[in-house]
Amino acid sequence: MNRLADEQSPYLLQHADNPVDWWPWSAEAFEEARRRGVPVLLSVGYSSCHWCHVMAHESFEDPATAALLNDHFVAVKVDREERPDVDAVYMEAVQAATGQGGWPMTVFLTPDAEPFYFGTYFPPAPRHGMPSFGQVLEGVRSAWADRRDEVDEVAGRIVADLAGRSLAESLPADRRPPRPEELHTALMALTREFDAVRGGFGGAPKFPPSMVLEFLLRHHARTGSAAALEMVQDTCTAMARGGIYDQLGGGFARYAVDATWTVPHFEKMLYDNALLCRTYAHLWRATGSDLARRIAVETADFMVRELRTGQGGFASALDADSDDGSGSGRHAEGAYYVWTPDQLRSVLGEQDAEFAAAHFGVTEEGTFEEGASVLQLPEVTDGPVDAERLASVKERLLAARAERPRPGRDDKVVASWNGLAIAALAETGAYFDRPDLIQAATDAADLLVRVHMDWQARLHRTSRDGTAGANSGVLEDYADVAEGFLALASVTGEGVWVEFAGFFLDTVLVQFTTPDGALYDTAADAETLIRRPQDPTDNATPSGWTAAAGALLSYAALTGSALHRDAADRALGIVTALGGRAPRFIGWGLAVAEAALAGPREVAVVGPRDDPATAALHRAALLGTAPGTVVALGAPGSDDAAEIPLLMDRPLVDGRPAAYVCHHFTCERPTTDPEELAERLRG
Repeated sequence: MNRLADEQSPYLLQHADNPVDWWPWSAEAFEEARRRGVPVLLSVGYSSCHWCHVMAHESFEDPATAALLNDHFVAVKVDREERPDVDAVYMEAVQAATGQGGWPMTVFLTPDAEPFYFGTYFPPAPRHGMPSFGQVLEGVRSAWADRRDEVDEVAGRIVADLAGRSLAESLPADRRPPRPEELHTALMALTREFDAVRGGFGGAPKFPPSMVLEFLLRHHARTGSAAALEMVQDTCTAMARGGIYDQLGGGFARYAVDATWTVPHFEKMLYDNALLCRTYAHLWRATGSDLARRIAVETADFMVRELRTGQGGFASALDADSDDGSGSGRHAEGAYYVWTPDQLRSVLGEQDAEFAAAHFGVTEEGTFEEGASVLQLPEVTDGPVDAERLASVKERLLAARAERPRPGRDDKVVASWNGLAIAALAETGAYFDRPDLIQAATDAADLLVRVHMDWQARLHRTSRDGTAGANSGVLEDYADVAEGFLALASVTGEGVWVEFAGFFLDTVLVQFTTPDGALYDTAADAETLIRRPQDPTDNATPSGWTAAAGALLSYAALTGSALHRDAADRALGIVTALGGRAPRFIGWGLAVAEAALAGPREVAVVGPRDDPATAALHRAALLGTAPGTVVALGAPGSDDAAEIPLLMDRPLVDGRPAAYVCHHFTCERPTTDPEELAERLRG
């Protein structure tokens, strides 16, 4: 019996009609394996994963494969976005055993949840040196039946190896944040790995380095480093002009399969777009770049238009695949996004199609499969573009694309990713006078409080259709939601968001932090797995460890809490240990370290909200580039002034709105001049 029909996860529901007798991750599944004396097949993926779909169609929908699975295994399906803890524990084992990882992740476990055989995607027939999935199942079944002692020995050895891994030796004895020279060492290491021709770091596949770019922007602001800013500008320009960016509808795909940003893996994730929206907004803040402004606004608009749910939150992802429109029901990766010259002509006519093909790099040979091209912006050398004509072409192509079968949407709301979106939309709305974006951020924050937070201020990781999921929040949920709420408080001046952030960060201190300053990814009272996951390095999103450090630092700057500042400093010890050796993988930690080194600056803007002079000072404060600057806004004696300690006892100056720039709550003389304030906050 397939038991996934009542699950909340869209990914699990995609498998609810499989002939496989799937179980969700549960104690009951492992008890069933124990009762039957069979191993567990753990299959981990997510709804927008292309190869997850491929393996599902090839193997899990196949009756013969399903029969083999059902007879000899208990099959457990996990959505990695719902259970990042389960994913992290077994992915660590996969990577340790095979040197690589990915999704779908395929792991065979004993009934005690101990892994003994690993893989990712397995084809339905032997291919490129890989065994078929059927051969793998037969091999594992045979080993379980005939060499059980050997299986148990392997499983025990793997679990012991995982349990023996500790980050304690990586932390410096004094648990201190990086010093200036150590951040410079990280910059030099990044310079050596930078792709000076195509932007970004490393080769194919190439991922948007959002967290590293934030570090580089902050390092430039603090030190004036031209090299740091140049790496940001070159990378952001290359991504914005490449196929990884949707040139018609805005928004970024998850990564490029090549080193040139030309062909994306077409799935669009909320977290990538939230992080990149904020990166481009911060690049505009630093340079005034028109390109950065356009990409930030278009990406924000994409998130609101395509990912916003009926309850005000933001959906997780858009699928890479969609119906290819042939009428066969066949799904193809990128079918919604790519164009051939004939398709351009059918929509635009001959002359405008020729214009569009030249502008977007559409050729007869194509840059993708079957002669289709991914739209990009190759270098233009024939003079200025006719903006009116281009706008008309984009409008018609976008309308025609909207008639194509759309990619599926995973509409579950993930707390941490919504926290990232709240920060991005709030700041982008403030920078570019878009109150609708600030309202979208506020609506998402309201949803997280109403649906995801319980009466003890504990977070549920996911919700769907306004109903919270059963899965508890992990460290990144508490950290990123706190980060988003603190950014929203800086933009709106509403102290309640600081108060909520404080609740979540207190939970971080109690449930996730060890006495020596290290952090775990799961709470102390969370479900016990074969290992308690702990990873300070960034993946596609900031690590929970360093995201918590950043939120703790900002909260301390707004409230004067020495407890939270001390916790932030101790958490940054891991950046001191790893920043110079692996800066690409701890970029957010380096960015937080820049903020810690800069103070961060604390800006209290006091004055009536409806006073234009208050608004001018507030805008100047928000546009300050000094790393990690926090901003509090409120009138003297207001509720917000009572909720945010930074605002307390800050009077007007000669009856006029004023701004106080402080460090550790020690303030310079107040100013009533926005230009003077901007100068004080320039790096």
